[in-house]
Amino acid sequence: MTTRREREQQVVAEGRVVADFGREFLVEFADRRQVVCSRKGRKQDATCGDFVEVRLVGAAQGSIERVGTRRNILYRSDQWREKTLAANVDQAIILIAPKPAYSPAFLDLSLVACEAAGIPAVIALNKKDLPEHDEALRALEPYARIGYTVISMSAKFDSAPLRPHLEGKLSLLVGQSGMGKSKTVNALVMSDVARVGEMSASLEAGTHTTTFSRLYRLDRDTAIIDTPGFQSFGLFHLTERQVAEAMREFLPHLGACKFNDCSHLAEPGCAVIHAMESGQIRAERLTFYQVLLEQHRELHEKHPDWKR
Repeated sequence: MTTRREREQQVVAEGRVVADFGREFLVEFADRRQVVCSRKGRKQDATCGDFVEVRLVGAAQGSIERVGTRRNILYRSDQWREKTLAANVDQAIILIAPKPAYSPAFLDLSLVACEAAGIPAVIALNKKDLPEHDEALRALEPYARIGYTVISMSAKFDSAPLRPHLEGKLSLLVGQSGMGKSKTVNALVMSDVARVGEMSASLEAGTHTTTFSRLYRLDRDTAIIDTPGFQSFGLFHLTERQVAEAMREFLPHLGACKFNDCSHLAEPGCAVIHAMESGQIRAERLTFYQVLLEQHRELHEKHPDWKR
């Protein structure tokens, strides 16, 4: 146990979280030195991408004393818990593939989460070498029409189409398991980093290799954050209004409904429903929103005391 004088003599330094293990964090300093840090006795409120103040305890350990102000943060949450994926990012790359077939609902949920967090999103369709790719790319044309960047690539053979979209930015990679995210990270970083044996060794544990977020630098001004693959993207932390405002093509019509509290489900005089009927909004996207809203209400009714 350290004395008060010893604590006062310990060095406090500023760094950035480059890996989030849940209970422990890897923090990188300006000289690129990395130290394993804890956030003991406090809410585990740090995440990958955070700027933090660290009290160094020895040469290779530290304690996070303060988390800096965030310009954005991306969550996923359900009725039981929330999970922060990353903070202070410039954009999210949502990686999908034609085989195994990606979930359109996962794509829409990811886009809503990014819009609500104020994070620009790029849709990257991987596995260009597969015969199913062209049909999947055509199915994404409606997203391009409402302003999303859609790119076609192959992590296995050619990741070049993705690289210009990453330059000079910190990009968060998000995707369901099986979409080729590990191969994408390997192709970008030019080594088999997705196996991440290095961090297990530094923590003397082998349980983190598929469950943590990790920042990788591609050059001085460019970096990516790789997140674990997962199959669902809960939005339990968002309000109904935030969900509606995160549907990009809804925005020109919000506020034009007959009723101020219109939820765009079946109310008379709903401008959003009218926009769908006139072809300005795809029926599939409105149906997605309506199903999401009904599920949202049902879960909140069952868990009225849930708070972020």
